Amino acid sequence: AEEALKHPSVEQVVMVELDEKVVEIAKQHFGTIHRGVFDSPRLKLLIEDGLKFVAETKDRFDHIALDLPDPIGPATALYEEAFFRDCKRALAPGGILTLHMGSPWSRPDRVEALYARLAKLFKFARPYTMFIPLYGCLWAMCACSDATDAASVGPAEIDTRIAARALTH
Repeated sequence: AEEALKHPSVEQVVMVELDEKVVEIAKQHFGTIHRGVFDSPRLKLLIEDGLKFVAETKDRFDHIALDLPDPIGPATALYEEAFFRDCKRALAPGGILTLHMGSPWSRPDRVEALYARLAKLFKFARPYTMFIPLYGCLWAMCACSDATDAASVGPAEIDTRIAARALTH
């Protein structure tokens, strides 16, 4: 939410969190990370089940960013085709879904299966990797859309867009 709200064109971020205690702990202990985002009038924080929210919402979103727990126990449903279909339905025309797929080094089977599921549902499913210092390893991500090909925007264009928006770190 903090990163998204750096962009002046973002009118609202809807954050859905299952566990209110997670938000309380973040507010209390991670101020240098969230930088006061919970006080932003552009943040709509919902404490509810994200699976249910996505299945029932009538809203359409330009971007859905999933930051999911590991796919074990009740969270397994967040990695199934039905949930991704609901996410796809909740996207506005031209919208994009982004999510992490896990570590390609420690769980290549999980990353491969998840990518196959996403590629089956979306016209464009563009995987990419990044090093996550907190986890100490490379992490696989994916940008999915039926209309927006994330791979069509190169690094120079991204730098130009960031500069035009006067974004800072």
